[in-house]
This record gives sequence, C-alpha cells and structure tokens, in this order.
Amino acid sequence: MSEHRIILFRGMNTGGVRAPVAEQRAMAEAMGLENPRTLLASGNLVVESDRDPAVLEADVEAAMQDHFGLKIAAMVRTGRQWSELISANPCPDEARADPSRLQVMVMKDGVRAEGVEAVRAFAVGAERLIETPHALWLWHPDGIGQSKMAEKATQVRLLGMGTARNWNTVMKLADMVGVGR
Repeated sequence: MSEHRIILFRGMNTGGVRAPVAEQRAMAEAMGLENPRTLLASGNLVVESDRDPAVLEADVEAAMQDHFGLKIAAMVRTGRQWSELISANPCPDEARADPSRLQVMVMKDGVRAEGVEAVRAFAVGAERLIETPHALWLWHPDGIGQSKMAEKATQVRLLGMGTARNWNTVMKLADMVGVGR
C-alpha cells in the first residue's frame, strides 16, 4: 500500500541549481511514484509510494542525475517520521511566536557531533542550535539572512549532509501529508 513520502532536496533552485517543479513532478511520475506534488520552488516534493525511504532516496538521486544532470542529495521521510519530527520540536514557543525564524535541518545520515560545537560558536545573541536524534533545530531571533550560524550550518563538512526548512514549510508539508496538527 502506498504511503506519503516527503522528499527534500538539498540546495534546489539555489546557487544556479535548477529543476523546474513541473519537471520534478514529471520525473516522479516517470519513476512510478503516485500523486507527485511540490511545495514552493525550493526542493519539496511529496509523493505516494511503498518504497523504503532509503531506497527511494537513492532512486530519486539517480533520477535527478539522469533527468537534469544534477548531483542533488535527497532526504526522504514518511508521514509518520514527519509527525515524529514535529513532535520532537524543542522550540515550541519559538515556533508559535515566529515560525519563519525557526529552522529544522533534516539530516541524511546523522550529525557529525564535532561540528555542532563548531557551528554553535557562530551564534550571536539569543541564537541557538539544538541537536535531536534526526534533526538540528536552529533558532534565529534576529533573522536567518544575516546569521553566521545559519551560514556555517549549511556547510556539509561541519555537520554532515542535511537540508533546512523553516517551521512554516515544515507545517505546510505536514498539511500536505495529513500529519502533525
């Protein structure tokens, strides 16, 4: 039986990496994935599939290479995993107060522990970085755009492979798969 799968692409439609959302949906259909839908133009694809998330990650990454010539990392989560991510939010007050300033970094293969302190060292004022088993949570009360901590968190060499979404996007994806509220 097919279930929802949330596919997050790292660095999609940023820095010259382009794959139009209509073409992403067409690629998903060509892969046999059901009901492909995108959210925004920043690498959020929701499909229905019975494939194991790790297998689907590899399949999607190969398809991105074949269809677009792009080496893009994909992180796949089930609806249940997304619901668990939302429940694990260590910053619920911040999420309610200003969801655009709370980022969740979904990690592909876990976090490089030694990198967490290195990234935390760039925090300014009330900025925080909180590690949970499958994600990093970054609170930027003064905004993400000027944050050195946010900039350092995107460096794969420090933390490992991951991709961040703000809390608004996390909840929109939850709505798309019917979880989290």
